[in-house]
Parts: sequence; structure tokens; C-alpha cells
Amino acid sequence: MSGIYIHIPFCKQACHYCDFHFSTSMKKKDEMVLALAKEISMRKNEFENDPEFSGVETIYFGGGTPSVLTNDEINFLISEVYKNYNVVENPEITLEANPDDLSAERIFELSKSPINRLSIGIQSFYEEDLKMMNRANNATEAIKCLQEATKYFDNISLDLIYGIPGMSDEMWKQNIETALSFGIPHISSYALTVEPKTALRKLIDTGKIAEPQDEAASNHFMILVETLQKNGFIHYELSNFGKENYFSKNNSAYWLGKKYIGIGPSAHSYDGEKRGWNIANNSLYLKSIQNNELPIETEILTIPDRYNEYIMTGLRTIWGVSLERVENEFGLEYLNYLKKQSQKFLKDDLLSIENNILKPTPKGKFLTDGIASDLFYLNLEE
Repeated sequence: MSGIYIHIPFCKQACHYCDFHFSTSMKKKDEMVLALAKEISMRKNEFENDPEFSGVETIYFGGGTPSVLTNDEINFLISEVYKNYNVVENPEITLEANPDDLSAERIFELSKSPINRLSIGIQSFYEEDLKMMNRANNATEAIKCLQEATKYFDNISLDLIYGIPGMSDEMWKQNIETALSFGIPHISSYALTVEPKTALRKLIDTGKIAEPQDEAASNHFMILVETLQKNGFIHYELSNFGKENYFSKNNSAYWLGKKYIGIGPSAHSYDGEKRGWNIANNSLYLKSIQNNELPIETEILTIPDRYNEYIMTGLRTIWGVSLERVENEFGLEYLNYLKKQSQKFLKDDLLSIENNILKPTPKGKFLTDGIASDLFYLNLEE
């Protein structure tokens, strides 16, 4: 499977918790769309030498807020992908969108476009949460856009944030129940994290907002897992839940180590051996593309890098970490190290091994990232 990710680096306003790359000035939007189209063309040969490449299977508009683009701009970029790459029949084409951009008319227009999956940034159905996070939409818009979107789209994902200061377990349950009432087949849900240099960090440091509590986030996570599993969702990745046949193909490709090309400022790419990332600066990105230069830095992944990535992504998914694959791909030394490092987590019922696959137990799921870092192989080749 191969995918193309297109980063749209614009937002109407900055959410307090966000540390992704974007600009709130739309001045260079037209210029940026042309530059994205040019980068798509400049990189058209990157999949060609891959014997496994059978066509682009996913196109994903992320950001930023991709729904600030017009439908014509979105369709233009999709047509550029088709013009420059072999695309499979019925690819998954996802648009991340915010509720305030999804009027009834806009949703109807999108339903006639090649977009066949919407990922909607709801975050919460409570007005006070949306204000605290500085979201561009209000709670009424969140409800209205889901009422409209479900009329025209079958494949919809929505985002919810838990562990918000002041959010009780009851409020969190209500957020989940509201999402379920629309029959949505996919939910992505993340704990509110406080990144350095964000407005949220400053608000906490100045005492205007309480620090999120790990215990509350852990409770919310357990409620989320239990409620969604009862409602027929499969917990296929730490933060992602999908009904059967509704897993995100784009994101699953990342977690399974498939190849993808990232287009746009700050977008990442991966070809199985090296990882690349575009410059996270709109002006420098535009200048570089206009000079026919790719603004990309790359690093060749060492064996420890690849092993560590496999541990991190494997433990986060239902596919787990295959001990057989660790031995075949990385060698006996890595397998023995993994077994040794896993012992304490197996003993504490945080990890289990079934059919030669290492996975977190229900008790260990919320702690997955911390467990993974304890299994990383450091400085082996020095």
C-alpha cells in the first residue's frame, strides 16, 4: 500500500493545545495550492522503483485545517495526484475538516467530489471545552455538521479529546454517547497533552487553566475503550476505534510501516529505508518549490531506529509485535533483548504473548508509549 499525505498549513485561528505547523494568515493560500501541485509533480517518480507499488491507495488532506480550501482547490490537488501517479480504483480520499467549515451546502458539494471520507475535528460537544481550547466552532455547529454529514457520507471519523481539566466522567460519557448517536463508524480520541511553547502551556503556567490530571485521563480512556467496544468498535490502534471495514487505511499504512509521500510544509515521507521531512516554514517552502528544489531533509534509518519504530507502532496496534519478524528482520540479539526487557511487563500483566505476538493487555494499553520506550534498543551499534 502507498499513500499521499497533503499538508494544508492554514487555520482560521490557533487552538491553544496545538503544536502542528500552520499559519493563521491566508495571504499565501493561492500560491501554496500551486506549490503543493508542483511538489506532487516533482515527486512523481518516487514510487516507480518499488516492485510492490501497485498504485496510490490513499490520499489524505491533513493540516492545519484542510477545509479552509475551496472545493475547487481540493479537486485541483486530487486531479494533480491522478495526473502524476497511478491511482488504484476506489482509493480512500480523506479530508480533515472543522465543523464551522461544513455548512449543509458545503457538505453536499463535497459529496459530489472525489472525497469519500471525512475526518471531523469535533473534540468536545461542550461549549466551555471548545472555548477553553480556542476552537473555531461552537457546540451547535458540531451537532449540525454531523446531522448533515451523515446524510451524504457513510465513511466518517470524528476526533474527541479526553482528560480536559474540569471534565467529569459523566461529561465524558455524554460526549461519547452524543458521537455514537450519529452512527459514526470511526472515532479517534486523544488525551489533552500540554506541548511546550503552546498557548495552553502558558495558560497553565500563569494559573488560568488547571493542569490536566493523568488519573482523570486514565479513567476517561478506560470508559472510552469499554463503551466503544460494547458498541461494536474494534480498538485497532491506541487512539483509534473503527467498525469493521472502517479502519483508516491511510493511518494503518503508517503503523504497518508502508511507504508514503508527504506533500507540503512540515509533511513527512517514508520509503522503507529513509524518512524525510519538508521544511516547516511556509515562505521558505514556497521559495524552494518556486526554485524547483525540494525543501526536504532525509535520514537513513539505522537498524536500531527501525526496530524502535516497529516496537512503538506495533504495540499501539491490534497487530502487536511479531517476535518472528523481530528475529528475521533485526536478528537474534534484538529478539533476546526484547524478551529480556519485556519480562517485568509480562509479570505485571501489562504485556502478554499469544501466538508469538507481543501485545499490551487491557491494563497496559493506556501505558503503551511508556512501555515501548523501555523496550527500545539504544546505542547498539556504537
